[in-house]
Amino acid sequence: MAVARDRVVRLLMQLERATCRCPAHSNTFHKVVPSGRRETDYAFEMAASNIRYGEGVTREIGMDLQNLGARNVCVMTDANLSCLPPVKAVLESLAESGVPYQMYEGVRVEPTDGSFKDAIAFAKKGAFDAFVAVGGGSVIDTCKAANLYSCHPDADFLDFVNAPIGKGKPVTGALKPLIAVPTTAGTGSETTGVAIFDYEPLRAKTGIASRALRPTLGVVDPRHTLSMPSRVAANSGFDVLCHALESYTALPYHQRAPCPPNPLSRPAYQGSNPISDVWARHALRQVAKYMKRAVNDPEDAEARSSMHLASVFAGIGFGNAGVHLCHGMSYPIAGNVKTHKADGYNVEHPLVPHGLSVVLTAPAVFSFTAPACPERHLEAAEILGADISRAKRADAGAVLADALRHFLFELKVEDGLAAVGYQQDDVPALVRGTIPQERVTKLSPRGHSEDDLTRLFEASMKLY
Repeated sequence: MAVARDRVVRLLMQLERATCRCPAHSNTFHKVVPSGRRETDYAFEMAASNIRYGEGVTREIGMDLQNLGARNVCVMTDANLSCLPPVKAVLESLAESGVPYQMYEGVRVEPTDGSFKDAIAFAKKGAFDAFVAVGGGSVIDTCKAANLYSCHPDADFLDFVNAPIGKGKPVTGALKPLIAVPTTAGTGSETTGVAIFDYEPLRAKTGIASRALRPTLGVVDPRHTLSMPSRVAANSGFDVLCHALESYTALPYHQRAPCPPNPLSRPAYQGSNPISDVWARHALRQVAKYMKRAVNDPEDAEARSSMHLASVFAGIGFGNAGVHLCHGMSYPIAGNVKTHKADGYNVEHPLVPHGLSVVLTAPAVFSFTAPACPERHLEAAEILGADISRAKRADAGAVLADALRHFLFELKVEDGLAAVGYQQDDVPALVRGTIPQERVTKLSPRGHSEDDLTRLFEASMKLY
């Protein structure tokens, strides 16, 4: 028996030396936790909202709230959506089930700390026992914040906001049920515990991140995306694209530091892991197959529906793995916008939509991060249509960057940061706005300095 056991041990050691060393297949995903203190994490958790998908499922929301015993519901949306079919379908369902509700239509597209506070004040005054968010990420994130602070009425606004802008306190109290009804195919906010906003005093985006914020249920009704204008579909889709690419190429979870002293301290964004990889890869394939169709033909129900699901898939992936440089750099791009008015958005304020602000740096970012995990970058490029049969590991960044530029050019994306109003003189401010985004930028698979960020912004001034 001892001889046989020794043979097995030697065989396992040989297999260990021979196996693929990339993060997805390396046995470093399965190391036994040693006793004593660790500098990096050794585990990951998967968490996501319950998701219900199907054409017409919105009509079930009234029954859901009835089943929850809700007697005073807050329905949140924005002014553009308030008269459109998705909101009408929700209100009809509530009426049919006899569920009392109050409407809040003051959500701001690309919310700010001020617009969050307005929604929070409405929620506190209403003393609601359940929430329904009908809209894109701006609506769902605003509703998450309103739910959070109405359940913690004595908290200061910055208590739960991510450090270093806020205090980053953990959410320990229970929240009310929240049903999210996404009407765009992009943010994946119906699956995540993240709420993003512009912090106007610093002209930078930040957010609140806690698993406690996750909606109780995401109701994904593919009919709702048919009302999206083409450019909204495009910019929402770019968010899905970058969610998938960033989470798939993020720092592996077992390299993230510090190791939490308590499971409660493990962040929602944990780094790439074998389960999030599955969701990210599938979302990327759906984007490659359906996004151009969804943008070019609003009546293409199959493409619009598939992108809606891709948003969910990517949301589950990045909601656990996290994003990195594209998103970290996007926040000052959106927060420092001067005069740019995005096509397809009926708003009075200057706006660089979130998905656009994210994707404008993508070619430069993935060219930069490729040396850390070239196999993953090459795989992503191949999914997007690139021929990698003769590509070398050293070519990974250039190949993926070219594939992204080709993809963006075909979808008529603005030609870099200069096309949305930025100049070379703005780069220092954009870098300064990225530095506080350490919660996401630290998940870059490749370390970076302020000089690196400067070069990435400069390289993103023009895409084509």
